[in-house]
Amino acid sequence: MTTPTTSVPEIEYPDSDGQRIAESTLQFDWIAKLYGNLDALFLDAPNVFVAGDLLWYPVEGRPDVRTAPDVLVAFGRPKGRRGSYKQWREGGIAPQVVFEVLPPDDRPEQLQGKINFYERYGVEEFYWYDPHRCLAAGLWRSGRVLQAVGTISGWTSPRLGVRFELLDNTLQMYRPDGKKFLTFGELVRKMEDYQRATQFENDRVECG
Repeated sequence: MTTPTTSVPEIEYPDSDGQRIAESTLQFDWIAKLYGNLDALFLDAPNVFVAGDLLWYPVEGRPDVRTAPDVLVAFGRPKGRRGSYKQWREGGIAPQVVFEVLPPDDRPEQLQGKINFYERYGVEEFYWYDPHRCLAAGLWRSGRVLQAVGTISGWTSPRLGVRFELLDNTLQMYRPDGKKFLTFGELVRKMEDYQRATQFENDRVECG
């Protein structure tokens, strides 16, 4: 007599949680700015993975345990396309740095829930910014807990080398080389200004 085998259904880890990326244009602009500048910062680092609004599953077998940071940075992981960040397939490495840009109606308990999640699952640095109220803060890991960095202005991320400043009612961030984080539009304008200046100088030399 043959004993029937029972197949175990494969656990699904959805690549989407059905939530919007942002609840305002200002929130979206900041998410795009953070992702774009951090991706550019580590463009030539093959083992630094940067992603935006990507679901992170820290525990195998628990698809209900998940979150989607607005931006995450994982050191020691190769670049590449992913539908989600399954930590057990990423060498057990949790994203070391995460960012959250708060929506207009974010409540304190929602932010605390994110802090608790990141603290429990191994994040080393967590930064949040509320662009609607110009409030920002950072937390870094000390042992098993995330503790506040104190005043965010003047703080430099140990992992990223990025410096934070609250200036002129907005958050300014600076690369390790001192260059300011720019929006895509600001970057294009700067490039066009450079091209015009270069063309002008070339024309002047030819006419001379």
